[in-house]
Amino acid sequence: MKAFTIAVAGKGGTGKTTLTGLVIRYLIERRKGPVLAVDADANSNLNEVLGVVCDGTVGHIREEALETAGGRPHGMSLDEYLDLRIEQVMVEAPGFDLIVMGRPEGPGCYCAANNVIRKYTDHLAESYPYIVTDNEAGLEHLSRRTTEDTDLLLVISDPSARGILTAGRVNGIVDELGLHVVRRALIVNRVQGDSLPDELGPVVKEAGLTLAGTVPSDENIFRYDLSARPLVELPADSPAVRALYGILDGLNIP
Repeated sequence: MKAFTIAVAGKGGTGKTTLTGLVIRYLIERRKGPVLAVDADANSNLNEVLGVVCDGTVGHIREEALETAGGRPHGMSLDEYLDLRIEQVMVEAPGFDLIVMGRPEGPGCYCAANNVIRKYTDHLAESYPYIVTDNEAGLEHLSRRTTEDTDLLLVISDPSARGILTAGRVNGIVDELGLHVVRRALIVNRVQGDSLPDELGPVVKEAGLTLAGTVPSDENIFRYDLSARPLVELPADSPAVRALYGILDGLNIP
């Protein structure tokens, strides 16, 4: 059975990676089977949110493979070598496995590492019930099609007009590129109080996205960040955890 795929997108500074980690925690706690977590952000830190150590990235492995072509085992193609090395650096943890895109050494393009990530996740789609991808902040990753063939796209915004309009542009680019995204939902993070300010209602409508819900500012996240504690260890009654779990329950993830 093909994996149910969730992609998380949005502009920088919205708490996108934090919510990605909590989505993974939700799936582990509420569902059966392991999750494949994919950190497709060049500024990789999903492993820190999840509380695991990453010893290698796809970007580094690809450059290593190109630079040491003669050092590959005799008869092994580049693709076969990449498959082997990615298996070696995949982080295995209770309930999930993690692969990290990382950044190329020097001024290289991210496209090649994205291609490897996409090929590898496509290959593993039948091995995991769920794949959750934390995408790079902004819009460029969409043009590289890292969110193609997605069952649920969660677009994260802060409670500002600019943030929500950026979320709307993400939605528009999905249409322009003809990406196969079954469902899309807007989550507004770091809201003061229990609901979105009335002034932002028309902005959400203009963005053209369905508002799945809001996640309040959470003092626990601030305290955990200060002490470098993994955010997936937040208490179950933490306001952000309770709110996000309620949103995900409402999205009826199979």
